[in-house]
Amino acid sequence: MKPQNLIALLLFLGGAVWALTRNEYAVREIQSRYYAAISPFLKSGSTLETKARAMTQETQHSKELEIRLQEAEKKVGRLEIVESRFRELEKENASLREAVKFTANTRFDVVAASIVRRQPTTWWQTVEIDRGEDAKVGAQLPVLSYEGLVGKVDLVRKDRASVVLLTDEKCQVSAKVEGTPEVGILSGQRGQFEGTPLLRLRFLSKDATVRKGQRVFTTGRGGLFPANVLLGTVESVEKGSLDSEALVRPSVNFADLETVFVVLLKGDKQQ
Repeated sequence: MKPQNLIALLLFLGGAVWALTRNEYAVREIQSRYYAAISPFLKSGSTLETKARAMTQETQHSKELEIRLQEAEKKVGRLEIVESRFRELEKENASLREAVKFTANTRFDVVAASIVRRQPTTWWQTVEIDRGEDAKVGAQLPVLSYEGLVGKVDLVRKDRASVVLLTDEKCQVSAKVEGTPEVGILSGQRGQFEGTPLLRLRFLSKDATVRKGQRVFTTGRGGLFPANVLLGTVESVEKGSLDSEALVRPSVNFADLETVFVVLLKGDKQQ
């Protein structure tokens, strides 16, 4: 039995016994005092019961909300997965459209390839592509992207090949500065690890009139790389006592390279 009910019962019994020995007026007085005495306990019990019931309902409601929240989180997670996959497919489709467009419009005979492997320690030096001897890919063939020269094929296997990137100091290209008679040798630089590396254009004339923003193209000399392929834009020029050098920002986004094109024939596309 609850404490409040027990106290009320005792008070009632005591009041009843005492009332039997009194007159009618006294009984009514006793009843009045009795109800006044137990009224706070009755109200308190009612209030506690109401609060307890409300707390039970709130707890039940919180559990329902928690279950709904968990279900909503699961749905959001599934939607995020679907959206991520959709973005991947969208990116792949855009890449395929660009590949088809490039293959149709380029003056070279090319085979499209995807980069399938890239080591963090040689990020700016080499990549591996998913085309090899089976696709007529051979060593020393030029490799392009939509943006310009990527590099050259190095080692070739049946269905794979490694590519030396233009940002590697071992990849040297005969280059010319647009709108000037300046010709030099372009290559990557050693020890560049942060951001997209800059290329180094050496052996320009002592008084080279080269400005920031001018484009740099291949000359075609040496027969390895075709002529007039974009390499990048001049970033800065440093003049020396014997010759000048320029830093060139690559036209290709080497940090986010995915699709490349191997030039199968060193020359224009055969019609």
